[in-house]
Amino acid sequence: QIGKIIFEDRKESNPCSLCAKMRKGALNEAVKALGCNKVAYAHHKDDVIETMLLSLIFEGRFHTFSPKTYLDRMDLTVIRPLIFVDESDVIGFKNKYDLPVQKSPCPADGYTKREYAKNLLKSLNHEHPGAKERMFRAILNGNLKGWPIQLSIMNTEGNQNDKCK
Repeated sequence: QIGKIIFEDRKESNPCSLCAKMRKGALNEAVKALGCNKVAYAHHKDDVIETMLLSLIFEGRFHTFSPKTYLDRMDLTVIRPLIFVDESDVIGFKNKYDLPVQKSPCPADGYTKREYAKNLLKSLNHEHPGAKERMFRAILNGNLKGWPIQLSIMNTEGNQNDKCK
């Protein structure tokens, strides 16, 4: 239904942002219909960094989503409990426990700015081992709105790949 609105009715040339808002809106409405006041999104560490890269490249600002967000119009709190978990660990967990994953039905899947950021992050971390962890540390230390001060003092060092080339 969302795909029809975006691609057929509105004929969006850059559909990702609107689609994400509509999908989250539908999820949030379902959560509220169940009588809940909190919802957990499955954003992981790579999502945090990819969003920051997209913001830097396409908006010219240092920004990413916060670990916890209160949506006052819906009286709903969004939490992101996986922001310290690497995507590879999420995939490993999924594989270990043979969890089902719904493939994206989006016709643009794999050809998005998000995919570009994912590939860029992978490439940067390959060329400069530890770059991903340093970018995450920059986010933690960046005084971003919605990021608790306690997080900014956390030390994410200790990664054996955290070396400059």
